[in-house]
Amino acid sequence: MKKKSCVLAYSGGLDTSVILVWLQEQGYEVHAVYVDLGQPCEDRQAVLDKAFQCGAASAQIIDVREELCRDFAFPVLAWRAKYEGIYLLGTSIARPLISKVCLQVAREVGATAYAHGATGKGNDQCRFQLAAEALDPNIRMIAPWRMPEFRAAFPGRTELIAYCDQNGIPVKASSSKPYSSDENVLHISYEAGKLEELAVNGVELVDFGMGVSPQQAPDQSESVTIRFESGVPVALDGKTLSALDLVQQLNTIGGRNGIGRIDMVENRFVGMKSRGVYEAPGMTLLYDAHMYVEQLTLDRDLAHLRDRLAPEVAEMVYYGFWYTPKMDSLLAFNREAQKPVTGEVTLSLYKGNVSVARRSSPLSLYDAEIATMEGGGSYNQDDAEGFLRIQGLPSRVQAAVRPRAH
Repeated sequence: MKKKSCVLAYSGGLDTSVILVWLQEQGYEVHAVYVDLGQPCEDRQAVLDKAFQCGAASAQIIDVREELCRDFAFPVLAWRAKYEGIYLLGTSIARPLISKVCLQVAREVGATAYAHGATGKGNDQCRFQLAAEALDPNIRMIAPWRMPEFRAAFPGRTELIAYCDQNGIPVKASSSKPYSSDENVLHISYEAGKLEELAVNGVELVDFGMGVSPQQAPDQSESVTIRFESGVPVALDGKTLSALDLVQQLNTIGGRNGIGRIDMVENRFVGMKSRGVYEAPGMTLLYDAHMYVEQLTLDRDLAHLRDRLAPEVAEMVYYGFWYTPKMDSLLAFNREAQKPVTGEVTLSLYKGNVSVARRSSPLSLYDAEIATMEGGGSYNQDDAEGFLRIQGLPSRVQAAVRPRAH
């Protein structure tokens, strides 16, 4: 009888290290897939070695860092999509790409199941599964945290940590620092453990991996210039770079200036509120720079329409609906909308703060002669009389028929 075979989205962290062994106990041949998303604080060779040490039938590292930045993060950036107005979606953006890669490996090794370490309480289970089933409707999902027998053996992180201690499996989580983290080149997120206590200061508790605190940042400001072409960042300080190189260099620059840390309570897709601490220095700088180029180059009605749709895009990314006709259509719309968003912005960074120093665009719609409060220019203030009479017509009719008390 042929042994059951599955691919495991393997991070080498606490959950997936235990799951790798547990799946073998359930009779599976496990193929571990470490999707390299630019995790800044992880030893890739150590992760690979640990997978083999734990009995993986195969283990491989697949580098998708450039694809993550170019094809996933930058389109979301162009939408200016932030979940609930603050979160830059660093974890959410990566999940559909992880599923895509794992399904490619499943096809190569003949696996019919796809396993992951996301809990039954979180968002990642939704992102992994919705992406996977959109790409392969026949794939069988294995989510141990949704299985009663797995939860009975491991009721929580304390038991997982104890299991790893007993079996000599090195993991970052510990009883002394019981919060979990998720890393990629876009950001690092921190949650669980002591961060579930709202009286705890999250940015003081967390040992951040991408930069210093604003208090530890230099006492002088630093300038950085970013160029965009049709809504896509392409150059840094006059040098054309790949998407990955640009993000990595901005992470370094933003990180040393204390940029991009947030602490929020958010609404998960499954319905509960959760607390997360995030750091995203490079993407924070790109969001700010992109905004300043758009202010010059997008006309009012298109910009406001995009602003109304951006929360919808953020929700779709956060929930996991990446591979859907709706997302395809929204991405296509914004590729057209972003065509004039070309220009250059210089930002000034100082102790966690970002301000604009200069901005320019060959397609700028800003006309100083029209906008000036001084005389001259092609704008005739007499025209405003008729404009306002027409705009005010409905209000005058309403006031005549139904007077308001005043």
